[in-house]
Amino acid sequence: MKRSILAIACMVLALVAVSCGNKQAAKTDDKSSLPTIRLLTDATGIDDKSFNAAAWRGILDFYGDTWDNPANKGKLYDVVTAQTQDMYIPNLKQTSDEKYGLICVTGFTFANSLNEVAPQYPEQKYLIIDEAVEQPNVLSIKFAEHEGSYLVGVAAALKAQADGIKDPKFGFIGGVPGPVITKFEMGYIQGIWSVIPKAKIVDYYANDWGKPELAKAQAKNWYDNGVYVIFSAAGGTGSGTIAQAKEYRSQGKNVWAIGVDSDQYEDGVYADGKSAVLTSMLKRVEVATKLALTQVKDGTFAGNQTITLALKDDGCGFSDKNTELGADIVAKINDAKAKIISGDVKVIPTYADAKAAGAVPDNLQASDKQ
Repeated sequence: MKRSILAIACMVLALVAVSCGNKQAAKTDDKSSLPTIRLLTDATGIDDKSFNAAAWRGILDFYGDTWDNPANKGKLYDVVTAQTQDMYIPNLKQTSDEKYGLICVTGFTFANSLNEVAPQYPEQKYLIIDEAVEQPNVLSIKFAEHEGSYLVGVAAALKAQADGIKDPKFGFIGGVPGPVITKFEMGYIQGIWSVIPKAKIVDYYANDWGKPELAKAQAKNWYDNGVYVIFSAAGGTGSGTIAQAKEYRSQGKNVWAIGVDSDQYEDGVYADGKSAVLTSMLKRVEVATKLALTQVKDGTFAGNQTITLALKDDGCGFSDKNTELGADIVAKINDAKAKIISGDVKVIPTYADAKAAGAVPDNLQASDKQ
């Protein structure tokens, strides 16, 4: 009898221990209350090392995962890549039918498709990055790209001065023309001209986000003709610029690339401690995805609104990872950043207004129209 009572007591204690252990595990690892999300991208996918990659990093970080260990992929989040734009609407509809907590689309090319699909699923929450879609269930997040791009323009011009380059030329490679990419170009040029007034500027648009060979060919041509720095805002296409800069710097040629969206320093590494990427314009798309997911989780998500993330919001910035940029230059860039945040320096985002103010050349290929 005593043995039976003892055995029962031990069983009860064991069950209590298991129960407490389960409760503790639930406290430390319970993700049941987190929203689900599907990221829909264009053909460049999350491996573009730029815009889409940044959106994906924000999702990973929200769930406590990493790029190398996406433990909750397929459970709480996933991604679908559209190889062509005619897949945007089918992908949106299929994902909406699956009732995710949030659906995120990246880039202004999704705007028309989302405008068509969102009204058909009024209970579904959507996030679009880089364009405003005025629907009651859509949150739009944009960025002040011209402010961050001004900083990398300052960096390029100061580095040219530090290297003693006489009459330096600067290049800009865009993806698909439109108001978003125009903001990159306008800020970049205004940053350069704030240091070297009326410096020579050349620009080129690839009309594609995923053709690095086009950027590489253009970069080679420009570098061969005296262009010192090239800033690419072209998604995966821009990797061609970095590839050409790596090739030339490994041969001892003094040319540079500037990365975009993500810090592309590592993509430019050509020797130990040496990268062809002087700096990168950090467009912190990860802030947007984390912000929207947090709103869904907290029950504060509200559609039919547009949020713009600027320098003051840490929505954009620049990378100082490359030591060849130099502490003096970094300090001057940070000074320019402070002046933009305070309002002492105003960066003009549109080509029409920048041209009217004499802040940029009048022969650029930039466009304020979608």
